Amino acid sequence: QLVESGGGLVQAGGSLRLSCTVSGGTFSSVHMGWFRQAPGEEREFVAAITRTGYMIRYSDSVKGRFTISRINAKNTVYLQMNSLEPEDTAVYYCAAERTNWSTSHLEYDYWGQGTQVTVSS
Repeated sequence: QLVESGGGLVQAGGSLRLSCTVSGGTFSSVHMGWFRQAPGEEREFVAAITRTGYMIRYSDSVKGRFTISRINAKNTVYLQMNSLEPEDTAVYYCAAERTNWSTSHLEYDYWGQGTQVTVSS
């Protein structure tokens, strides 16, 4: 089970930190990713981190503004979002993947329920 938290309403230029806590499995054995989906849009890759945290990827749209991290001892992955823009408004999902570390949402096996992030201009 994946449970996200930390979403909310923030003004442009502000920051939020999303958390995703995983239960029911071995957290250190899965790669983790963050995705987002705006109304009427397809689910979009945001960031991904390998099991150990050794490798990280970001979408071009968030690179330099967002930071993904994980603490395996806490079964939690984070997404620190700075310099938020109205275009970042979406439902943000965390996801877990057991084998192939990927930026495609199609590769991920387990998903959270999502948390809404709204950035006002």
